[in-house]
Amino acid sequence: MTQNIPKVAIVILNWNGVKHLRQFLPSVMSSIYPNLDIVLGDNASSDGSVEFIKKEYPSVKIIQNDENYGFTGGYNRVLAQVEADYFILLNSDVEVSPGWIHPVIEMMEGDPLIGAAAPKIRAFNQRTHFEHAGAAGGFIDSYGYPFCQGRMFYEIEEDHGQYQQSKEVFWATGAAMFIKKKCWQEAGGFDERFFAHMEEIDLCWRLKNMGYKVMYCAESEVYHLGGGTLNTENPFKTYLNFRNNLLLLANNLPFWRATIVVIIRFWMDLLALFRFLGEGKRKDAWAVSKAHQNFFIGLFKRNKTKRPEITHHASPNKKGLYRGSLVWAFFVKKKHHFTDLEGKRFY
Repeated sequence: MTQNIPKVAIVILNWNGVKHLRQFLPSVMSSIYPNLDIVLGDNASSDGSVEFIKKEYPSVKIIQNDENYGFTGGYNRVLAQVEADYFILLNSDVEVSPGWIHPVIEMMEGDPLIGAAAPKIRAFNQRTHFEHAGAAGGFIDSYGYPFCQGRMFYEIEEDHGQYQQSKEVFWATGAAMFIKKKCWQEAGGFDERFFAHMEEIDLCWRLKNMGYKVMYCAESEVYHLGGGTLNTENPFKTYLNFRNNLLLLANNLPFWRATIVVIIRFWMDLLALFRFLGEGKRKDAWAVSKAHQNFFIGLFKRNKTKRPEITHHASPNKKGLYRGSLVWAFFVKKKHHFTDLEGKRFY
């Protein structure tokens, strides 16, 4: 009987990812949960992905978009058609274990203030180490730089049990995000201006501004390949990361605080631009410049792209915010591991 068991929908957004579906979907299909749907949301793929699913996995529900709306627009359109109490947004390049769902749902059911959560994310190709995209839960510093337990900038830690305690964090990775449907709807889904990258941090920050909690569940573990759509050397990814980070700040900080932080970030990003030039990465340097141009132009014109309403709770939840500069701590103070940061600097 499943009447009292929350309905869960694993929703995989796909765009020309039949290779990943062949490799990773079998593990997802082995998930053990008594009230579960598995849904493929397809962003107008042309590689036979939909045909493959229809033939090999007829039990998987398919929702097709008429074009590629990116990660943000794609999920917004697909999830509007999914009925469940909980959504699990899962990348197509993630391997899961049979019992990975239950610990997270049990945690979230135990506290009505928990809006979103994520499992531990390990690297598929280096299984002893955390994976860049989410590691053991996400945090953010005062200037908008995201980092994780187990990953700070390019420094990725080996998992030897140092983050084996579930806890409240600042953001949950979009590679394997659990979110209550009612919270998804209250927050307005993803901001489609992001297209891809940092959209999950924006969503989690919005939830926290509404007073909700975001959790890391150490009892659930998945393995993420990463870089399936845009690899780290792609200038478009550089553009999205720099542009979206500014959007993140403007969306979620109070106006005057956002103004100050964005001005500071402009000069910090300028240093990154010069670093790219010094390394001979001219396309990445131009991507940083283009990111700033797009952001500032967007401030002075009406953007018709769907944008959620921003609601600030009387007491926003700042848990997981680092009151300091990660850049200073990492590059100057040489604090390369999360455990090197002073606990008292966190909300």
